[in-house]
Amino acid sequence: MIVDKPSRGPREGDVITIKSYKHDGSLHRTWRDTMVLKTSENAIIGLNDHTLVTEDNGRRWVTREPAIVYFHKKYWFNIIAMIRDNGVSYYCNLASPYTLDKEALKYIDYDLDVKVFPDGEKHLLDADEYATHSKKWHYPKEVDQILKAHVKILVDWIDHEKGPFSKGYVDVWYSRYQYLMQQRLNDRR
Repeated sequence: MIVDKPSRGPREGDVITIKSYKHDGSLHRTWRDTMVLKTSENAIIGLNDHTLVTEDNGRRWVTREPAIVYFHKKYWFNIIAMIRDNGVSYYCNLASPYTLDKEALKYIDYDLDVKVFPDGEKHLLDADEYATHSKKWHYPKEVDQILKAHVKILVDWIDHEKGPFSKGYVDVWYSRYQYLMQQRLNDRR
C-alpha cells in the first residue's frame, strides 16, 4: 500500500502569493512574493517589500514600504503592519480565516477595514462598501454576526497591544526578514 505524504506548508524564507477574493468568488487582489517569516498550526507571518500587487481590473502597482502581514485560521481579520518613516501604521482587513493551497494563501475580503495610525488613532473604513456588498451578495446573517464580533476582538487587540500590535512585534519580525535576506545574499556568493 502506498501512502501519500501530506504536503508541507511553506517554511521560513519561502515566498508565497496572497490572493483575496470577494464573497461572490471573484478575485479581488493578488500580492506576489511575500516572504514567510513564521508558520504555526494556525498562523502565518510574512513580509512584503516593494511587492507587485494586481487589482481585479488588471491595474498593477508596487507597495511603497515593507509591511509585515499576519493571517490566522481562527480569526476573521488579517493585519498588515506598514513600516513607514513616521512610524508603523496598521491596515486590518475584516476577512475570512485564510486557507492555503499550492497556488496561494487565500481569503475572502469582507470590505470593512480598520486603520490604525502611528499615534494609535483608529478609523473604521468602508462601512458603505460593506452595506452595498452585503445586499448585493446576500451576506449570511451569521457572517455579519461573526464580523461584528471580530471587529470587537480586533479593537481589543489594538487597545491592549496584543499580537501584531504588541511592542517589539514589528522590530522582531522586520529584523528576522533582514537576517533572511542577508542569508540569501550570502548563499548567492
